[in-house]
Amino acid sequence: MIGIIGGSGVYRAEMLEDCKKEEIATPYGRVSLTVGSFDGKKIAFIARHGEKHSVPPHMVNYRAHIKAFEILGVERVIATAAVGSLRDDYVPGNIVVPDQFIDFTKKREYTFYDREAVHISMADPFCDEMRAISFKVLKDFEHKEKGTYVCIEGPRFSTRAESRMFKSFGDIIGMTLVPECQLARELGMCYLCLAMVTDYDVYGEKPVSNVDVKRVMAENIERIQRVIEQMLKELPEGRSCRCSRALEEAR
Repeated sequence: MIGIIGGSGVYRAEMLEDCKKEEIATPYGRVSLTVGSFDGKKIAFIARHGEKHSVPPHMVNYRAHIKAFEILGVERVIATAAVGSLRDDYVPGNIVVPDQFIDFTKKREYTFYDREAVHISMADPFCDEMRAISFKVLKDFEHKEKGTYVCIEGPRFSTRAESRMFKSFGDIIGMTLVPECQLARELGMCYLCLAMVTDYDVYGEKPVSNVDVKRVMAENIERIQRVIEQMLKELPEGRSCRCSRALEEAR
């Protein structure tokens, strides 16, 4: 089974057939999700912020989401996210496939292993196999094959001073990648982030606006859906990456 996490603007998996709503009980809370199929593959879809975008990034129950995926048998996760650009050449509308992140969050539940010494490796945070497949799919779209995602706590946007500091560290900035990707790694799942650039962060002259973010997402939502569909078609049945063995090397 493949898991899809829809970020800002992606509240339904339009491509799914035979859809049904399910509620999964986890040790961290209950999770409402949609289960269906596409191209002969079983798919589980979670709207990260809820179907009406009622959950802010710092309140998302990341552990419950990823645990629910594990209960359903998910092995691969494709996650979308709306991000700001920290570089002039990463323009609104670009899809970025980040290869690194820097974590500036501070109040989240970061691990499933609070009572056990587990040190998961995040040297390369994203699945190499899925990244390679995404490059094949994205060849006809404006995209960037690398990028360091600066993850901040939110829900507020950065000050100009903070943005200039973050610009010296990374390429894009958002609020939801961490701890989502590392929780997936702890459970041996492959994880890929498709980050949609919606605006320039405020290192420049124009302050970021929710109006701008929503407009760019609305203009590009169909594109993200097409990329996900192609990704689902291209993913092979078996996995040849190291993601499934992450926990063996962490204890």
